[in-house]
Amino acid sequence: MSIRNLSIALLVVTACTERPLGDSEASAGGQTTETTAQATTLPDTSGSTSAEPTTGAQDPVTSTTAAPDPGTTGNTSNGFILPPDGGGANDDWCDQWVQDCPEGQKCMPWSGDGDNWWESLKCVDVVPNPNDVGEPCTVFGSPASGEDTCDVGQMCWNVVDGVGTCIAMCVGSPDSPACEVPQTTCTMGSGDGILNLCLPTCDPLKQDCPGNDLCLPNPNDFTGFLCVLDASGEEGQAFDPCEYANACDPGLVCQSPEFAGECDPAALGCCLPYCDHTLEPTDCPGQDLQCLPWFDLGTAPPGLEKLGLCGLPRP
Repeated sequence: MSIRNLSIALLVVTACTERPLGDSEASAGGQTTETTAQATTLPDTSGSTSAEPTTGAQDPVTSTTAAPDPGTTGNTSNGFILPPDGGGANDDWCDQWVQDCPEGQKCMPWSGDGDNWWESLKCVDVVPNPNDVGEPCTVFGSPASGEDTCDVGQMCWNVVDGVGTCIAMCVGSPDSPACEVPQTTCTMGSGDGILNLCLPTCDPLKQDCPGNDLCLPNPNDFTGFLCVLDASGEEGQAFDPCEYANACDPGLVCQSPEFAGECDPAALGCCLPYCDHTLEPTDCPGQDLQCLPWFDLGTAPPGLEKLGLCGLPRP
């Protein structure tokens, strides 16, 4: 029996506020001003084929990554970053896919209505000697201002106290997105698709993301995993309750509390370990937990054949 993430969406925190995202004033994904988390709307993504829907918040602003439950097949997917209702205040939109701004400028996502959610596009000046992908960068103004020190086709991401790292934006088109940077994958925004970023791919068993980032299921590719900012803080240990996809420590993933007796059944999600289902005996903690294959037999992509999740098997 394999695992899959289904429709209790949990938000991945990307905040520039001191509280977790999910409030009506939730802020820009991928950015923090102090020690706060990063939001990335990570929905249903494990890609395996058995899970039953569980109860939980369905508001797209407060929830985005599915918690799995062993049982049914299928795949549902939300977007990457979910803006609140409304829209941008900017009428002079540019096209980030073709970068159609005048020479010396770049087309950037930004918060056109001042609420720190990327829902608009505008042309901004490219600084002299801009930073390149992988280099440290600086944002000007709020994290969602759209103005930073990165080159054309890039934005400053994982920002803390105004400093982050340049990552590439997707190339191609909304119908055929791609990434030019090796070992990254295009993660496209929901709604108007304003925020389209090339995030590093990873192996959840190796937890090989740069820095302290977490390896989580990719919302746009159910066979893959990508790197997301760790928003667990002092919590996020095995069996801790979680409301956000990136609220668990490295090596753990927020899933349905029905997977373990140690989890709070009233919680929206529960931090559970990835595991290697080829190992005997299993290295899973908790009573009667087994390493359940993440993918159905023969469907795992290369390199992820051993991936599993610690949980209670279904009869």
